[in-house]
Amino acid sequence: MQGMKMKALAAGITLLLSGATFAAEVPAGVQLADKQEIVWSLGSEVPTLDPTMTADDSSSKVISDLFDGLVSEDTEGNIIPALASHWETSADGKTVTFHLRDGLQWSNGEPLTAADFVYSFQRNADPASAAPYSWYLATANILNALEITDGKKAKETLGVKALDEHTVQFTLTQPTPYFVKTLSHPSTFPVYRKVVEQFGDNWTRPEHIVSSGAYTLTNWVVNERIDLVRNPKYWNDAKTVIDKAAYLAIENQTAEYNRYRTGEIDITSTFPLEQYKQIKKERPDELLTMPSLATYYYLFNLEKKPFDDVRVRKALAYAIDRDVVTNIILGQGQIPAYGVTPPAVAGFDAPVLPWSKLNQKERNQKAKALLAEAGFSKDKPLKFELVYNTNEAHKKLALAMMSMWKQSLPVEVDLANQEWKTFLEKLAQKDFGLARYAWVGDYNEASTFLSYFESKGMNYSRWANQAYDQAMANALAATSETERNKFYQEAEQIFSEEMPAIPLYFYTKTVMKSPKVGGYSTTNASAYRYTRDLYLMK
Repeated sequence: MQGMKMKALAAGITLLLSGATFAAEVPAGVQLADKQEIVWSLGSEVPTLDPTMTADDSSSKVISDLFDGLVSEDTEGNIIPALASHWETSADGKTVTFHLRDGLQWSNGEPLTAADFVYSFQRNADPASAAPYSWYLATANILNALEITDGKKAKETLGVKALDEHTVQFTLTQPTPYFVKTLSHPSTFPVYRKVVEQFGDNWTRPEHIVSSGAYTLTNWVVNERIDLVRNPKYWNDAKTVIDKAAYLAIENQTAEYNRYRTGEIDITSTFPLEQYKQIKKERPDELLTMPSLATYYYLFNLEKKPFDDVRVRKALAYAIDRDVVTNIILGQGQIPAYGVTPPAVAGFDAPVLPWSKLNQKERNQKAKALLAEAGFSKDKPLKFELVYNTNEAHKKLALAMMSMWKQSLPVEVDLANQEWKTFLEKLAQKDFGLARYAWVGDYNEASTFLSYFESKGMNYSRWANQAYDQAMANALAATSETERNKFYQEAEQIFSEEMPAIPLYFYTKTVMKSPKVGGYSTTNASAYRYTRDLYLMK
């Protein structure tokens, strides 16, 4: 049996990237600083440092320094081996087998084995964990993932098993061309069972945490800072240069920029929009604008009236002048969004959506007509609350949206800002009518954006559409990129007709970076920049 299994696997695709960049590559002639300590600004405080419980960018940034997965990304966003040295896919595409590197250790010196992945994936799928990314396993088509998260099957039936201490095998319900890409997301990283079970929710405190990545946690002061130090047990520690990393939680962008100017921060999370021209003039080489796999939305809760009415949703979407948003309010190369998937996604060709071809005057006219059809007028205005997380840019944009809506529609809008953790809880609990939202791609493929709105997706909007689900299923089963793109376009068109969210713009990522920081890619559209890839120059 074992011989037959290995023969079948050999018929698949074997991947071993011997030339990939795994960590810091210091160019010849560069003089390194004596002190290799870097300070990042995170913007918002991290809600968690537990990989299984992560669902936001701030947490994922720190977790990606503390933990490693089977695969990771290089400085250009390409998938590379990490805890796995190589893998192969069976001829039918339904079995993917990963081979772990020799001698892997947790930060406490204990062996890291295939059983750790089985435990961690089962923990993610288990409804008792209430993991926010449990849906992700189903979109990756891991066997029984959906049934387990729905409480219909035991977690032990999940299609992840350890063939031996060094081999992890996944069984999929169908061939999934982007499956390996999904495993670069932090929610798929293994956790150390003993500390999780011993300390429960407190296992990520500095005195308890055991990690697998390039760094370990030494300090965590909530709403202030997180400190990391190099992990000597990390499999690639010899190629790591930065010795210490700190992350500061600073929601005020002006305060963040001021601390950057004084040298307290090496890399910001963003910058103050109103100072863009001045910063670009004074520090042009330090202001970096990059492509981004991210879409900015306003998300409807379809379980709350009147947002169960598609006419109301379309009216609010149509009445926003996206050219004003991207060219005047933002002005850093952002692209107006009428659909779900950003143009930075590799291999995706967006469909031409009819409403995107109208001028703003025509869109406003359609918006007025739709809202009138839905029963709203000056005597009976549409009233709703727009919720956003505390951030100067989100507030500025929300004020602009409120102004645009009021200029062309009979609406009364209240704005409500929430601290980041509270905001995420409101979304998860569906305690909102209309909320600021954004989706950052978990991997570079259109499905990471479109699958969110499937019935089985994360989908805080509570939208369900059978035709949309079928288009996504057809895309997955497609045998060519051209055919797959056709079904993705179909899904985009259905989304446009139903408008469960208002696409506003496609991001660019703009940060301030100290000239002394090397190894930071400006061409990578991925959300992640890893400390392990960086170095400080004299």
